[in-house]
Amino acid sequence: MKAGFTLLFFTVGFCISLVSTAQTGKLTGFLTFEDGEPVAYAAVFIQALKKQALSDERGRYELVDVPFGAHQVQVSSIEMQGLNFNIQIDKPRIQLETVVKRAGEKVLDEVEVTGESVKNEVEKAGFAVNVLETKRASLHSLQTNDLLNRSVGVRVRQNGGLGSQVSYNLNGMSGNSVRIFIDGVPISTYGASFSLNSIPPALIDRIEVYKGVIPAHLADDALGGAINVILKKGAMNNLTASLSYGSFNTQQANVSGSYRNSNSGFTVKASGFYNFSDNDYQVWGKFVRNILANGRYEYVRAKRFNDAYKSAGANIQVGFTNAKWADQFYLGLNVSDDYNEIQHGTYMTIPYKGRFTESQAKVLSVNYVKSDFLAKGLEVNFNGMISDRKQVVNDTVKWNYNWFGEQSVGLNGGPILRPNGAQQGAPTINHINRNISTFRGGVTYSISEMHRMVFSHMYYTIDRTQRDLMRPAREREFIGTRDLTKNISAFAYEATLFESKFKANLFGKYYHQEIDRMDPILVTQNGETVKSEDKVSSKNNTFGYGLATSYALNNSLTMLLSAEKAVRMPSENEIFGSPGENIIENIGIRPEVSNNLNLGLRTGPYQLNSTSKLTIYASGFLRDTKDKIVRRINPRLNDAVQTDPFENLGKTKSIGFEGEINYTWNDNFSVLLNFSKFNSVFNIQYDPNGNEYTYYNRQLPNEPFFTINSTVQYGFKNVIQKRSALNFYYSFGFVDRFYTTWLEIEDFRTPRQFIQDIGVNYVFPSEKLVVSADLRNLFDQQAYDNFAVQKPGRGFYLKLNYTINKF
Repeated sequence: MKAGFTLLFFTVGFCISLVSTAQTGKLTGFLTFEDGEPVAYAAVFIQALKKQALSDERGRYELVDVPFGAHQVQVSSIEMQGLNFNIQIDKPRIQLETVVKRAGEKVLDEVEVTGESVKNEVEKAGFAVNVLETKRASLHSLQTNDLLNRSVGVRVRQNGGLGSQVSYNLNGMSGNSVRIFIDGVPISTYGASFSLNSIPPALIDRIEVYKGVIPAHLADDALGGAINVILKKGAMNNLTASLSYGSFNTQQANVSGSYRNSNSGFTVKASGFYNFSDNDYQVWGKFVRNILANGRYEYVRAKRFNDAYKSAGANIQVGFTNAKWADQFYLGLNVSDDYNEIQHGTYMTIPYKGRFTESQAKVLSVNYVKSDFLAKGLEVNFNGMISDRKQVVNDTVKWNYNWFGEQSVGLNGGPILRPNGAQQGAPTINHINRNISTFRGGVTYSISEMHRMVFSHMYYTIDRTQRDLMRPAREREFIGTRDLTKNISAFAYEATLFESKFKANLFGKYYHQEIDRMDPILVTQNGETVKSEDKVSSKNNTFGYGLATSYALNNSLTMLLSAEKAVRMPSENEIFGSPGENIIENIGIRPEVSNNLNLGLRTGPYQLNSTSKLTIYASGFLRDTKDKIVRRINPRLNDAVQTDPFENLGKTKSIGFEGEINYTWNDNFSVLLNFSKFNSVFNIQYDPNGNEYTYYNRQLPNEPFFTINSTVQYGFKNVIQKRSALNFYYSFGFVDRFYTTWLEIEDFRTPRQFIQDIGVNYVFPSEKLVVSADLRNLFDQQAYDNFAVQKPGRGFYLKLNYTINKF
């Protein structure tokens, strides 16, 4: 009966909207200057209809539901001379290309543009999503992960300093449950040496953070959430470079540029990055101790000594944009390389010396996007990538070391050897090669202005081989193989009804995964040793579905509801293991399934007076998960071998809420305050024998379940020089204490964390040069993350950013 009512509801709404839009059309266009540069953020009005739009960074604008007939269009911007022209709307879709003149030296006192920003449009579509804008962050010595870590409901889990392993927690869902995308493409395709911190905020237009319910166009098994980084696309013929230096010998450099020929549309985009840090920050407290010869603990304060990190990479894309046959077509090459020393295993109890990894990645890509492909309202997009990734895990040092970097000494006064001959297990020089192919395609068809259908498909395959040069000569020739293939299809129907107050997105997803593993082994046949193969294969198929809706009660108040039966197939490292991260393979691990629900309210921006605005967001959420995939918790912290697999935990349940308040005054002063709190517990009461689990209804370990973030910013204009700007910020972060194992004793519990940062930047009058200084972890507090791994203390960072907007 419910299904029938829902179908009837959408059918009636569909018919009504078709009738209501039968005599209206859509006006789209591109605004460019005479030299071909796009006109960004220009206001396009049809005053008689009270319709308006704002051009994006490509100069593109769109006005919908324009009645048939003659209309006058007004275009205005502080950068251009005002323009009025007449147009006749007599068909469903009209596209224009308009060339305008620059404004010259005329200065306007004020330009006021009203309309809904991309941020507001995404956040009010029904999904539990928040959009991060990077304009201010790009002026400071902040990394992309720092910006994410200050967002509501997001916790960036980083095992140490620059280059250390990073995972993301979104409202209690973490690890591989959260997928990272760059313009809709999984970042994992680029390899370990390319991360979000490889992309400076200056290159990012916005970051969309989806929690629990994922839209169909991001076709992937992102069960817990998705972080989609949207890069800047519109600005052409520019060059941006930044250089920063800071504590712990941290050096970072980025350069990027783009060029577009306005006549042919030929476009070139290129960028490069370099990162280096000794990561020799001090660590101390109850998790940092030397084990003396008599077995006693000596708690120490020491510098990390085997944690250096270096990475470099470059990306180039060549193609055409805004051409008749393609809105966007690129052929690309991405190369990256990194060197990463490993200071310890899962926990900090035993330091390593001489253990490190080296990685290289080469990625070829093709990208194509075209609107009105063959038919009006039909948009197609395709992205294909072929990646060649190589990694070497090197561990051959046989001595035991303490936190001062000294060889440990036994009772007899001699050095202590590691039990298996290397820092972690047996000596190894393990070469792991991966050939990865990712193909993603999508079709979007706008039936009318009120109805749209979306289909997307993702094909992913990985062919992995590994060979350990430290094995005996005969075994060294044996090469084991690991193959994984994944297909994910998604279909969605989107509707906008009741004068755009009600928005709905109904979608379904299909998941298919195949696994093949082969290990060469030696067996004895007829008294003779011969080579054989140990093979394991498996397949998994399943479906998921969901719904996201929003209803605007008025111009400033929107209700949001989203739900999904979400599925995540185990990833390559969870199935086949990862020697560089001390992960053991688990070939029998099962898919993770979760029923996710979000209910939220978004208000604002409220115009409190002529100079101040207030925005408020609140949401409650439920995650009811079966076969949750987690890293096995090992409480025996003194084990010489700290390698653990991923495993299925069983049933878990997470219930919580989050909120955010954003206040701005006169565009000079802003205050952001957000919090997230949830109760994520083990939800199986009895084992198969009828005995109650000791940790039933207990908070899952290693999960920071209560966080608060606040940022205050204030800017002064015309400081020292006219048209300059001096901006200050203060940031505060709180993380409540949490247990790192199932044993609820104080030895395995992190302290409460109060981390404060301050920063200042100066923008020179030309706006080409920006100088910033940041003091991170102002009071040198202990900061902890995964398995109580300590992060850097107080550090000072200086950054120079130079931009040429036109050449």
